[in-house]
Amino acid sequence: MSVQRFLRQGSVQRFLRQGFGALLMVVALLLPGNAFALSIERVVSAGGIEAWLARDASIPIVAVEMAFGASGSAMDPKGKEGLAYLISGLLDEGAGELNSERFRRALEDHAIQLRFDTGRDDFVGSMKTLRENHVLAFDLLRQALTLPRFDADAVARIQNQVLSTLAQRADDPGAIAQRTWLRTAFPDHAYGKPRRGTQKSVQAINVEDLHGFASRHLARANLIIGVAGDISAEELGPLLDRTFGALPAAPKETTPLTEATVKNAGEVVAIEKPIPQSVVVFGQAGLKRDDPDYYAAYVMNHILGGAGLNSRLSRQIREDRGLAYSVYSTLVPFERAGLLMGEVATRNDQIGQVLELIRAEWKRMAETPVSETELEDAKTYLTGAFPISLDSTDRIAGVLVTIQRHNLGIDYLDRRNGYIGAVTAEDVARVARRLLKSEALGVAIVGKPDGFATKPATD
Repeated sequence: MSVQRFLRQGSVQRFLRQGFGALLMVVALLLPGNAFALSIERVVSAGGIEAWLARDASIPIVAVEMAFGASGSAMDPKGKEGLAYLISGLLDEGAGELNSERFRRALEDHAIQLRFDTGRDDFVGSMKTLRENHVLAFDLLRQALTLPRFDADAVARIQNQVLSTLAQRADDPGAIAQRTWLRTAFPDHAYGKPRRGTQKSVQAINVEDLHGFASRHLARANLIIGVAGDISAEELGPLLDRTFGALPAAPKETTPLTEATVKNAGEVVAIEKPIPQSVVVFGQAGLKRDDPDYYAAYVMNHILGGAGLNSRLSRQIREDRGLAYSVYSTLVPFERAGLLMGEVATRNDQIGQVLELIRAEWKRMAETPVSETELEDAKTYLTGAFPISLDSTDRIAGVLVTIQRHNLGIDYLDRRNGYIGAVTAEDVARVARRLLKSEALGVAIVGKPDGFATKPATD
């Protein structure tokens, strides 16, 4: 049910996870000038189903990633929040003539990994298999998507698992802070709804709701597919028709999401929890993925609060003052809103100081140009880390989905580093002035922070 691709223990599964063939591909990616040698092929089946393929015959693994657009948790019906998340845990719990036990045994006996998950904007799935089992793996994927059983015992078991997860997260400071921030930022928009739902909403979901979601949202027209590994275009085409051809041509008509506006600018909400450290989620309006300033903002954010210990936030808060173990900021581009968010945890008596430092760095970035050293270090990291992150066939397949989802073009990998390399200090200064408003930072705190009025958590 998790977005992470966790594999079951065992020698074959560890072999799959390590993805030695994909690592060899990554070596090929690291060419002079950061050019990408990864070959992407557009495959269209006889039935018109499209997938992008990155073939690698160096190791016998096939990975498939897919996303159904406009089908995420933001589309859950009112009062049935958590429906998409519950579905993600049920599609591999029996399909066609196979009940849950037989379906799961078929996966495990043949070392096939099948997972589903939901974001706020889309419903996603992944399949990973040894080459020798790929025909069976595609067929099990077909059954999961087109013939889900939703047997009463499986529904009850997964529903109880979700309820148990919700109970655990109700006591998790980080989860509470994230939920609180989103709820205050989007009080009147679906992005503010809890992705996993609530105890009440999950208990209200019935089998008719599950079948209704599948029939409304899982269709060919909103499906994006990425495939990587030891499979040819000639083999893949017929498999696309057999696997996805029985899906409806288009999703049933649903009310589209409206544009979302961040409404917690400058607001600080503190939730009381008797813990020695408070967890803080902070953020403001950002920009969406198709914004012309996206790459300038991407570089800017890395300098401000990106990965590693060299960001401005990390130096000020962790390295120079030892106020927190980690602090970061990140761009969050939803379909209908862009966010710039971050998180930090520190002692209750240090919360005020840490927030002052964050706001000061927000202000400094907006008012003071970055140095050439900061800029070049950021661009070097962002261009070098990306190919190294493609360390498995499923990650490569996932990148193919992302490229399609954002309409970046099949040659995007050849152009990506050029976009980052072209960012100038003036570009960073411009986008910083545009985005960074220290007074607009919305803050959610969970703990017993000194100097802040707190209130009880709500579901």
